[in-house]
Amino acid sequence: MFVLLRKEIEGFLSSLIAYIVIVVFLVVVSFFLWVIRFGNNIIANGYAGIDGLFTIAPMVFLFLIPAITMRMFAEEKKGGTIELLLTQPLSDMQIILAKYFAGLILVVFALLPTLVYYYSVYQLGMPPGNIDAGAMWGSYIGLLFLGASFVAIGLFASSITDNQIVSFILAALLSAFFYIGFEFIWPLEIFGNVGLFIESLGIFSHYESISRGVIDSRDLVYFVSVIALFLMLTRFTLASRKW
Repeated sequence: MFVLLRKEIEGFLSSLIAYIVIVVFLVVVSFFLWVIRFGNNIIANGYAGIDGLFTIAPMVFLFLIPAITMRMFAEEKKGGTIELLLTQPLSDMQIILAKYFAGLILVVFALLPTLVYYYSVYQLGMPPGNIDAGAMWGSYIGLLFLGASFVAIGLFASSITDNQIVSFILAALLSAFFYIGFEFIWPLEIFGNVGLFIESLGIFSHYESISRGVIDSRDLVYFVSVIALFLMLTRFTLASRKW
């Protein structure tokens, strides 16, 4: 499994995809945080905080993470190497986890440079260090779980098609629905008293909860459940090829 994980990471780093994803993510986030003089601009707001990062990053992830995951299984299918991969002395879940953690590691690589924003705001505070570190680290944990969920969704999308473009579109749509889709449908009258339960099925409410700096076990269980669900769906899809 670790050999396949290393192979996947090396495959990413030997192509332009990984570097494009990281650079685009950092450029877009930096643009909104430091250049555009409204909304989440740190300097314009005059507030020592990087809350804007945790508002902007999920929307960028909706497009960049599907770009990471779209090739994971779709490329194997199109190239005819999926059968060879499945005959390796690895279980389906080991193969899935290797690809999953490769994608997750790339997301972590994209997030690490954003710590420069924290250091910058830390120094710009009056006095220096006047920043809510607890809420900031909670937001980072929430963003990491959000990215981990999107990777699992993208991996599933890649497993059901051999077309990378279809995989990208499907992953982006599924991720968007799980992120904000439930926010639009839960107030509908047809759901009545179960509206709040419908809202809890979406990622946004749990991400927002963790971003306040409060690590609630219910939110952690939710994210782990979403990740496990889509990894199991991916396993089912791969297993169906053997029938």
